[in-house]
Amino acid sequence: MSLQKIEDEALHLPKEERAQLIQRLVLSLESPTEEELKSDWLFEARRRAEELDNGSVQAVPGDDVMRKARALIK
Repeated sequence: MSLQKIEDEALHLPKEERAQLIQRLVLSLESPTEEELKSDWLFEARRRAEELDNGSVQAVPGDDVMRKARALIK
């Protein structure tokens, strides 16, 4: 199916369905690839490890974090 045919059919959709289609198309352009996600997470892990190593942040025990998180959602 050609791009022109897709466009013609999309323009005949009800307004709400066109809006949904637009949202899905835009999100598909903004979604990072799996490799980009892996790279981003690796960068973040290294950054956090460096902060711990140089003492600019202190680790918080997981139990403390979970207790605070649970208190916030109650």
